[in-house]
Amino acid sequence: MKWFKKCVTTDYANFNGRARREEYWMFVLFNMIIAAVLGFVLGLLSLPDWLAYIYSLAIVVPNIAVSVRRLHDIGKSGLWCLIGLIPFIGAIWLLILFCKDSEPGANKYGENPKGL
Repeated sequence: MKWFKKCVTTDYANFNGRARREEYWMFVLFNMIIAAVLGFVLGLLSLPDWLAYIYSLAIVVPNIAVSVRRLHDIGKSGLWCLIGLIPFIGAIWLLILFCKDSEPGANKYGENPKGL
């Protein structure tokens, strides 16, 4: 949960630096859990869908920011996020990039967050 909280508070719109795999995937995991619980509660209580839309809009910027920092960690530009716009193949390629290990040592985006 600490990674999700970090991405939503201190690194809300931070597109600089690097994000470890753990930070990225914990953010994704908790985002999915929160969205599922929110959807379940809204459906169960017959509440309006605009509450889910507000959450989705609020989480867009931190999602893009942590994705860009994750790409920086493997030495890629944040513009590689745009490859996800290519149907099917783009999403698979981004998944592969997000699963890669960090570049050892410092790169042009900063020091290795693992401390290696």
